[in-house]
Amino acid sequence: MNEVLGLVLSLVSGILLGAFFFGGLWWTVRHGLSSRNPGLWFAGSTLLRISAVMAGFYFLLGLPGESWQILLAGLLGFVITRLVATRLAGTGKPDLNHLKRKASHAP
Repeated sequence: MNEVLGLVLSLVSGILLGAFFFGGLWWTVRHGLSSRNPGLWFAGSTLLRISAVMAGFYFLLGLPGESWQILLAGLLGFVITRLVATRLAGTGKPDLNHLKRKASHAP
C-alpha cells in the first residue's frame, strides 16, 4: 500500500512539475516577445524552469519505493501534462495569408 501511495504521489508531482514547466513556457512566450530584452527573458525562463523540474525529479527519488518506478511515474505525469498543454495551446489555426501575399510577386 505504501508503494502505491508513493507512485500516485509521484504521478501527481510529475503533473505539477509539467504544469509549472509548460505554464512558464506559455507565460514567457506571451510576455517575453513584447519585452525590451526577449533573449534575457527566454534564457532566464529556460534556466529557471529546467532547474525547478530537475530539482523536483531529484526530490522524487526520496519517496518510498523503487526509484526507477517513482521516476517513471513522475515522467508519465510530466508527459501527460505536455499532451494536455499542447492540445490546449494548439486549438487555433495559424493565419498564413500574409505569407501568400508576400510571395505573390515571385514567378
